[in-house]
Amino acid sequence: MSHVIVMTDPTLLVLASLADGDKHGYAMMEDIQAFAGVRLGPGTLYGAITRLEGCGWIQALHSPDRRRPYRLTADGRRHLQEELAGLEQIVKAGQRRLKHV
Repeated sequence: MSHVIVMTDPTLLVLASLADGDKHGYAMMEDIQAFAGVRLGPGTLYGAITRLEGCGWIQALHSPDRRRPYRLTADGRRHLQEELAGLEQIVKAGQRRLKHV
């Protein structure tokens, strides 16, 4: 039996989604589904957005319609880079260890 563990931290997924451009909530949900295979519900998504705004890692942009786009800040980009580097370190360690088996 095969088990697949998917990276599902909603804050990391939102940051990764915004790394290639500004998006409103629904566009983020669709993007995250496409690149990570994870479907975030609105409550999970907007909870993550609220936490990320509070940290100063994303900012809401003004919009003429009711859909509010968000942008990754410079601090948010740095944080995402640090998180991804940590994940990369774990992946590399796991791959090295598998070679020794």
